[in-house]
Amino acid sequence: MTEEQGHVLETFENPAPERDYEIVHTTHEFTSLCPVTGQPDFATIVVTYVADRLCVELKSLKLYLHAYRQRGVFYEALVNRILDDLVAAVAPRRMEVRGEFTVRGGISSVVIAKTGND
Repeated sequence: MTEEQGHVLETFENPAPERDYEIVHTTHEFTSLCPVTGQPDFATIVVTYVADRLCVELKSLKLYLHAYRQRGVFYEALVNRILDDLVAAVAPRRMEVRGEFTVRGGISSVVIAKTGND
């Protein structure tokens, strides 16, 4: 289990560990703070993974992601931290975390971090 500001990523046993199948979790309401301006950053976060023994429980994932609302963090560090924490919690066969950040100063950003076999 991994903890971000007191929110534990809970897991449950994969019901079909003998098969590779993709699990995709998407949140359209992600917010964090810009570490430079303190203004809110908005994003869609998409987590795609092939589970091994464990899957992430959704309520705990929601609470984990909500813990970033009052935290100043750059996009690149954020996406990589989410990936690292989820990999530590569920040890997937492969995983991708995609952060699609809304326009700020006329520029939109997408940050993608991956682990496992491609």
